[in-house]
Amino acid sequence: MTTILEPVDQSSKNSIKRIVSNFSWRQNLIYVGFAVIFVVFAITLNDRGFLTSDNLLNIVRQTSTISVMAVGVVFVIAAAQIDLSVGATAGLASVTTAMTINSAGLVPGIVAGLATGILVGLLNGFFVSVVGVPSFLATLGMLGMAQGAAMWITGAAPQAINDLDFTFLFGDSNIGPIPGLLLWTLVIVLIGHFSLRRTGFGRQVLATGGNSKAAAFSGVHTKRVVFLVLLLSSVLAALAGMLYAGRFHTGSYNTGTGDELSVIAAVILGGTSLFGGRASVVGALLGSLMIGLLNNGLILMGLDSAQQQVARGAIIILAVAVTARRRA
Repeated sequence: MTTILEPVDQSSKNSIKRIVSNFSWRQNLIYVGFAVIFVVFAITLNDRGFLTSDNLLNIVRQTSTISVMAVGVVFVIAAAQIDLSVGATAGLASVTTAMTINSAGLVPGIVAGLATGILVGLLNGFFVSVVGVPSFLATLGMLGMAQGAAMWITGAAPQAINDLDFTFLFGDSNIGPIPGLLLWTLVIVLIGHFSLRRTGFGRQVLATGGNSKAAAFSGVHTKRVVFLVLLLSSVLAALAGMLYAGRFHTGSYNTGTGDELSVIAAVILGGTSLFGGRASVVGALLGSLMIGLLNNGLILMGLDSAQQQVARGAIIILAVAVTARRRA
């Protein structure tokens, strides 16, 4: 009996050794980090309700807008660019949507919100692809312009939304126990993942970020790719702003303020190289959820928002350091 089982046991041991030796801790950092943070908080904060279904669903709701914006930023960073205007774009879209709904109705309000994202994306794409302004500077300037415009047109006053159809469609609904925000997130992530991995456009984005000169020689219109990824990022940021407005029944100029920090952290943690050429939409989703877990756990521990900002900043530094080592 022993002689029959021994070869099987030895084979199993060899298989486990091969799995462990082939496991790349850096490439799977997001999965390891997510599991570690979840287990630590589950053990230390169990008596404070961390594992309750209400708390876990609340984490999903809080991170949904970050996840939606992160999908667009994945394409931008994969093309070796950056978009710092996503948070301000979300805020501007939330107020244009709210103001238009209040004056003209549901459909014009939705159109106005998406048109806001298109306009910001066209401007970002024009200045980066046509004028040649570095994306860091162009989108940093757009951050200030979008936030200033939102303050200007509202007089810095929140814009209430009383249209129940809008709030139902964009964030305030549940299908059984499933939050509507989770469905929005899953749809955008699935479309983004398919577009990046299974379409010619996705391959062109990765080629542009990996080596723009080589991509141009092979026939890729790299400037057009950069233009389109910046447009996509702004449209998804506007959608996130509309989800914010639907969830809180209000559009506000400071909606999305500082979200660009969380979005970039989620994207880099999710396996997208800050230097372009490698990206993961699913990883960005996990990165967003990981930051949501961290924020939620810190709140349950009694830490204030300033301490949470410090933690998010430390995450970005760690993520960039790990990404740089991957590239080396």
